[in-house]
Amino acid sequence: MNLRIFNSLTKTIEEFKPLNPANVTFYGCGPTVYDHVHIGNLRSFVLYDLLKRVLEFNNFQVQFIENLTDVDDKIIKRSAEMGISPSELSEKFSKVFFDDISKLNILPANNYPKATEHVSEMIKFIEVLLGKGLAYQEADGSVYFDVSKFANYGKLSGVDKSQIKSGTRILSDEYSKDDVQDFALWKMVKGSEVGWDSPWGKGRPGWHIECSVMSQQFLGDTIDIHAGGVDLLFPHHENEIAQSEGVSGKSFVRYWVHGEHLLVDGAKMSKSLGNFYTLVDIENKGIDPLALRYLFLTAHYRDKLNFTWESLTAAQNALNNLRETIRNWDQPVVGCAEHEQRFTEALDNDLNTAQALAILWELVKSDYPTSAKAGSLLKMDQVLGLGLAEFVAKKIDVPENVMELVSQREEARKNSDYHKSDQLRKQIKDLGFEVLDTLDGSKVNKIN
Repeated sequence: MNLRIFNSLTKTIEEFKPLNPANVTFYGCGPTVYDHVHIGNLRSFVLYDLLKRVLEFNNFQVQFIENLTDVDDKIIKRSAEMGISPSELSEKFSKVFFDDISKLNILPANNYPKATEHVSEMIKFIEVLLGKGLAYQEADGSVYFDVSKFANYGKLSGVDKSQIKSGTRILSDEYSKDDVQDFALWKMVKGSEVGWDSPWGKGRPGWHIECSVMSQQFLGDTIDIHAGGVDLLFPHHENEIAQSEGVSGKSFVRYWVHGEHLLVDGAKMSKSLGNFYTLVDIENKGIDPLALRYLFLTAHYRDKLNFTWESLTAAQNALNNLRETIRNWDQPVVGCAEHEQRFTEALDNDLNTAQALAILWELVKSDYPTSAKAGSLLKMDQVLGLGLAEFVAKKIDVPENVMELVSQREEARKNSDYHKSDQLRKQIKDLGFEVLDTLDGSKVNKIN
């Protein structure tokens, strides 16, 4: 089976055929670096990583670009609140972002262009749109895209151009699906607000123009894949199509890939509801970030996933059990062809990670020699990215005094003496070991 993937543009699962098999071009909408990214954003970034790994598993060469939005309304507002410059704010949270994706074992993109590094190209891009009559300048100097002039507006999202209120426009970088209006390409600024000189006066680019320009700069007028969360489908991606195709006259993206929402306790994530979580919150609970990656893989990327602390704990337990099981295996050799074939077919069927994980567990529980299972497992983990290589066939020699403390801790837990249990865990840690609580009891790891 060749790789097949759901294309949001055609609303069908299609066989993936890149323009140039020697170099698949792939663009993912990156973070707005004004705060910690939340776990819903992280689900999108794991999707990008999964798709890149699957493409490479299918022997494609991939040129992957992920932008960093380092200037927009939210960054300007937050930096003012914190009393620092927008560049200081974006630099701080860019570092946090890279730390987060490293902990999730996300492979780096080929490049992470910043919006502020490409303003001159954005100005030239807007000049082309003005020259073609697809954009207009308002009296205050701001420049807007005229949605009514682009014949195919709505082809991705299905919005009806008849909903447009004549002569209406929106300056905000983000807005809802109810707002089918002309959108800002260039936003004039006042006083000391961050901005750049342009033919229309001092201002800054609108959010939507950034991805159009940077994808074109790095990947060309037509790219194979553009990915993002489903929340970006409209207006952001619809506006990208209008701008990009308005300038080039060519098809912008061949395959649009969108990941569904992450719910928290059945509701949309929101700070006001107290269900807004970041990777820091997960680590503060003593949970391995890779347990979050494992949880994401248990659901199809086009299905909503409901995050609960119980489901994350279950993912952590499953990952711990997997790690402890493979420690006792022999060194890997050529693996189990049947499981590898079924695993590949699951992923090639629109990235069916839930089925792929089930096949991995079938392999783990099978009667094949552990050396063969190890060989196949490591191939599978090239795509799943769970960092299993450091656990395969890595038996641990645990001293008797440590095992005695582990036994005492088990007894304390049975008696619900959690204070003593915590004290014993600390003693074990002081001796260079950590205790993992799994469904099969306590397991011991050596601390690196």
